[in-house]
Amino acid sequence: MKYTELKNSITSGAAAVYLLEGDDAYFRMKGEEQIKAAFLQMPELNYTSFDGEALKGVGLSALVAAVRNYPFMAEKRIVRVSEFYPADAEYEKYLKPLFDDFPPTSIFIIVNSGAKKGCDLKRRRAVTYIDCNRAEPDTVAKWAYITLKRAGVTVSTASCEAIAAYCLNDMARVSVEVEKLIDYKGGGELTRGEIDELVFKDADYKLYELTNAAAVKNYTRFCAVADELVTKSGDETYLLSGLYNYFKNLLIILEWDGSPAELAATLKMKEYGVKKSREQAENVGGEKLKALVERAYKCVSDVKCGKMTPQSALQCFENVIFFS
Repeated sequence: MKYTELKNSITSGAAAVYLLEGDDAYFRMKGEEQIKAAFLQMPELNYTSFDGEALKGVGLSALVAAVRNYPFMAEKRIVRVSEFYPADAEYEKYLKPLFDDFPPTSIFIIVNSGAKKGCDLKRRRAVTYIDCNRAEPDTVAKWAYITLKRAGVTVSTASCEAIAAYCLNDMARVSVEVEKLIDYKGGGELTRGEIDELVFKDADYKLYELTNAAAVKNYTRFCAVADELVTKSGDETYLLSGLYNYFKNLLIILEWDGSPAELAATLKMKEYGVKKSREQAENVGGEKLKALVERAYKCVSDVKCGKMTPQSALQCFENVIFFS
């Protein structure tokens, strides 16, 4: 289920095993807090936490034993483990017997970022999977709008979409930025200018702006964003590498003959992002994309080999994008 469905699920009773997995730290943290708030009593006696990276082989026995322990003067005992990616053999030996006969007095919470590979826990018996990946832009913008409104701050939908975009739809960042805006404003109308001034735009978002400017051949905007990035990072090679990856992905998307879902999984993108990127790729054209990928690769290689300075390589590639 999606993270947004967890609240209603909890009202129906506790699941045996919760797997909170995804790249959004805010969803993972808040999901865990909801489960604890609903079912945990006397945490000093009925809550145990493990570091998953330290649990290997026979070390899993301690985890299993903790789950099988009875709660003290409470209905439930909660055992939590983070970054837990057991191998198939470890699952079969230690976890499968536990999941097949799970104690009704325990709740097992697994909190994973999804950074590593292991057995496919979300398809195992007794596991309730909570998708904690980044939400779609409209969902994040809606959350920002509602949170600001509840705090007495009025704001336009477009401005909330900007907040989401500046934070790359990362709810951990959006929540911090929204709280900052509430503290700053207190109440009343929040303008787009105030948002642009106060919300931090990280390098990834600025690189996104740079590639968008390149896609529509907005030279003025491209130069402004590039100058800002270089000023902050002092590294033209970072921009070149980002542009290379961007045009390479556009070429892959344009030439892909499989399903959009498979492509999104391969490139670690949302399907909506793949759709928009395909539109950009079609506007640029296949032959032009091939030429851009080859030239970007050569510029990066020449910098690493000492044939060109990073500044000259970036200028050379700008000429290819806009004037070739």
